[in-house]
Order: sequence, then structure tokens, then C-alpha cells
Amino acid sequence: MTLEIRRSVIDDVPAARRLGAEAFGVPTTPPPDPDPADWPRPNTRPWTATDDGEVVATLAVRSFTSWFHGARVPTAGFAGVTVAAEHRGSGLLRPLMEAALAEARDLGEQVSTLYPSSAGIYRGLGYEVVGAFEDVTIPMAALAAVAPAAGVRTRRATAADVPAIRRVYETWASAQNGPLTRRERPFTMEPDEMVGADADLTGVSLAVRGSGAGEVLGFASWSRGRGYDRTTTMEVEDLVALTPDAARALWRTLGSFASVVGQVQVCTSGGWSGVDVARLVLPDHAATSVPRPYMLRLLDVPGALAGSRVPPVAARVPFAVTDPRTPDLEGAWTLEAADGRVRVLPDADAVPGDRPTFTSGGLALTWSGAQSAANVRLAGGLTGPDGHDATWDALWGGRQVHVRDYF
Repeated sequence: MTLEIRRSVIDDVPAARRLGAEAFGVPTTPPPDPDPADWPRPNTRPWTATDDGEVVATLAVRSFTSWFHGARVPTAGFAGVTVAAEHRGSGLLRPLMEAALAEARDLGEQVSTLYPSSAGIYRGLGYEVVGAFEDVTIPMAALAAVAPAAGVRTRRATAADVPAIRRVYETWASAQNGPLTRRERPFTMEPDEMVGADADLTGVSLAVRGSGAGEVLGFASWSRGRGYDRTTTMEVEDLVALTPDAARALWRTLGSFASVVGQVQVCTSGGWSGVDVARLVLPDHAATSVPRPYMLRLLDVPGALAGSRVPPVAARVPFAVTDPRTPDLEGAWTLEAADGRVRVLPDADAVPGDRPTFTSGGLALTWSGAQSAANVRLAGGLTGPDGHDATWDALWGGRQVHVRDYF
């Protein structure tokens, strides 16, 4: 076996597509041949592993920014990770991932995220599940009972409304941990993709307050789907509302299809039981959910933590990361917080056991706000003295993990 790991070239595309079909199923419509002038796709870095010249593994890294703790964090999103069946279990994935992760770190990306086919594979590389992208199916009967909205109405969006839609999304997303900022292609919200004759969507409904165009307080982007009976499903790509009445108005507009649609499938995140605040105006929990776990690992510990906007508390917390699976993250630091800002300073005087010590997964869980320090201790992701646990939770808790883009 002569293994070579390298950035992909366009001649690798046919083999990469065959591996993709093996791993994820044959697409209904074969994709067109790539245009050399437009390959790779924007903000995408494809990687390939070959064995004696044969392509045996591929992946792609999406470069974007995510919201964490009020800051736009440079992120490497891994997608399309495939290994040929005959090479699975041979240890091929780790060097391929490590090469792509090293490049991401060199480019200044501070965290990496992915949607795993199997979480256990990626835990060995330092990732941990911090949230989920969910397809939630709601029967129309649940929407029919939504209370009327006070002072808010809905109208159809036009291209002129896209800046207001972006503002609504950013207001919501910047208050969470995890959502993509949607400032980088292909995740940007473009007018030709959202509205008009050639749009990918049937429509975008706005929740507005006031006369005329009104103040945009929320939006729902939806595709009508086929059929006109109770077996039909309407797909909602986004439903974001900044007030409870905006949420009610949007849900009621979707519910107006009850005579020709049986259910609505909403792309959401964070746990349908209550974390998506748009759900809270619904009269009951009648829904089914299909979650896709979202995993995260840090690439630059001081960089990711120091960029955060935290509560205005004064704190000094020594901590360390020790994890043989991720030697790139190991180290000891002292975190200093004041006036909502953070500094992370290396600590050469650290002694094993003298401070809270995280695994890479434990650090991902606490920094993202997905779990408390106490819970991470129960899972084995945090050891050492616990006197700083409450302070650590105060710094990194309070923002829920959400993601609304699948890649």
C-alpha cells in the first residue's frame, strides 16, 4: 500500500463521485460534469487519499463563519467524507482528516464541525456532539389551533425584502451558538434563490408590523411540494421570528394550507421539545423529529476562547487540555475574563492535576454551551479540581446550540 494524501484535482471528480454514491446512495439525477473554471465550488477545499494511484478516500472542507458567544468564528465544516469499502478500518481516515485539519488551522480557522454518519468515528479525532439539525414534521391540526397574532400580519417577500430577511436571521443567529453567519457562499441568502420565477423556493412569507411594507419581524421560506390531499407535506426551510406574534402569524399562514396539505416539515435545531423558541407559541407538542447530530472540535484553543464575548464577570481560571487522540490541542493556559472580554495565556508552570483538565470533546461540549461542567465530568471529559466549574459555566453557558444549514 502506497498511500498519498493531497488536495484533489479535477480529474479526481469521477472517482470521488463513485465513492460518494457508495457511501450516501446513488443520486436521483446525476450531477453535471464540473466546469474547470468553476471548480472547486466557492469556499470549498477537496481532499483525496490514493493507494497506488487509486482514489480510495475523499472529503471536502467548507470554509465559513459560525456564531459562537457573540463572535463570528472562522469554521472548517467537513462534508462528504468517504472511504472505499475495501479500505475501511485500515486507519486511512485519520491521516486524511489530520492533513485537512492542519491546513484549516494554518488558514486561521478556529473550530471544525461536521455531520457524522457515525459519531464514534469522529470522537476519536476530538469531535463531540454539541447539537443537531432536525427535520420536524407537524400535523396541520396543530397549526390550526395557533392563537391569532396581535398587530402582526404576513405578506409575500420580494427581492427588495432580502436585506431585511438577512437582518432578521442575523439578529436571531448572533444570539445563539453554532448557526452559520451565512456571509459566505454557498450559504448566503441571495434574492434569485429565494424569490422570483427561478427561485429554489415556492415562496417566502414575512411577518411584518405596521402599514405598507412594514417592519419585518420574521420570515418563513417554504416549498409547497406535490399533491393536494392530507398525505402531502410542505417543506419549510427556515422559520425565524423575533417576537411571539411574528411566530404565530407565520405558523397560521402555513396552517392556511390545511385543506390541501396534511403536514409541515420544518428544518430546525436544538431539540423540538422546547429549545426552538418558535415552537413555544404552538398549542401542543404534536410532532415527530428526525435529528442529524452536529459535532464540533476546536482547532485553536486560545483563539476560539479569546474571541468570545462573555458575561461581564471578573474571573481567572487555570485549565488544561490533555487528550492523546488530539495532541494538537494539548496545553495548559490561564483564562482571564474582565468587562466581557477574554484573554487566554499559556502557563508554563502547570503541574498535572493542579487545574481543571479537559479532553478535546469535553472542551467542545462546555465551550459551545452544550453541557455543563458537572455533566462533562460525569462523561469523563473533565477531571481535576472543581472549584472553577461554576465560573466556567457562567462564562460559556446561556446560549443554546443551533444550526440551520446542512452540508
